Amino acid sequence: MITRSLGSKGPQVSALGLGCMGMSDLYGPSDRAESIATIHAALDAGIDLLDTGDFYGMGHNELLIREALEGRARDKVRISVKFGAMRDPGGNWVGVDGRPAAVKTFLAYTLRRLGTDHVDVYRLARVDPNVPIEDTVGAIADMVKAGYVRHIGLSEAGADTMRRAHATHPICDLQIEYSLITRSIEAAILPTARELGIAITAYGVLSRGLISGHWSKERAMAPTDFRQYSPRFAPENLDKNLALVDALRAIAEEKGTTVAPIAIAWVLSRGSDIIPLVGARRRDRLAEALSALSIDLGPEDLARIERAVPAGAAAGERYAAAQMAHLDSERKAH
Repeated sequence: MITRSLGSKGPQVSALGLGCMGMSDLYGPSDRAESIATIHAALDAGIDLLDTGDFYGMGHNELLIREALEGRARDKVRISVKFGAMRDPGGNWVGVDGRPAAVKTFLAYTLRRLGTDHVDVYRLARVDPNVPIEDTVGAIADMVKAGYVRHIGLSEAGADTMRRAHATHPICDLQIEYSLITRSIEAAILPTARELGIAITAYGVLSRGLISGHWSKERAMAPTDFRQYSPRFAPENLDKNLALVDALRAIAEEKGTTVAPIAIAWVLSRGSDIIPLVGARRRDRLAEALSALSIDLGPEDLARIERAVPAGAAAGERYAAAQMAHLDSERKAH
């Protein structure tokens, strides 16, 4: 397994991480046994970065990871946890809480559910507009000193917030959406991260399956699948977005592969400080994603991909307007 550094102050991790959200929540029903088998297959392939959130299935995802890691050496795995997103019993999103006391409470429950004495990377899922980032990061820093957290990360933070957070305590990585069709970080956020020695753990590298090569107009979505509210999956945008996938498919076929590995390989090619998170829920999808590591994209390949899927080509925003409003990373000042 190729490894990359999780920032100038962070650990070495596998060049691909496994995002576990879909095994518990937001993409419709999932198969518990297959989810655990997929985590095992990822670990066996050398993936040692597992990404979760305490609000994925209201703790279900952390309990699932705990079960999958039974009998495995804890020090061989890096567990990255997001916290702070609050939900009601119906699963609705009701805000974010980055208060210092909340930070420590969320962490206490996470450690219990995971069955571990520490989290490798701990991060606020969305910047809390009511709490200075210095206070939130300071509280996590207290937990670093106490040994409960190894490293501090950020999620969907803009350039200014990154600077303020990093001045409070070294930040190892920023988790943020980055893919062929989501490139807004390239203007200010990525250069700032590089200046500060902060890695990027990129989620949404296949845009929630949209550019995986497996999506079609005929695909039905479960009532609990949040993609039915995603602008890029809306009927008025889907044709244009799938046309981009078809253009990418032609390149993939010439390279003897499929669309998903090409899209992942493109993200890998953007720099050794970028670690894509793949949200595979099944072993076959994981195997397809892993094949990206053996794809060599030369200058001509990259130029063709850029022509097929130019920056800004996607139809629709990456989230619905209400969710976009909560993204510190999307504020105009950044």
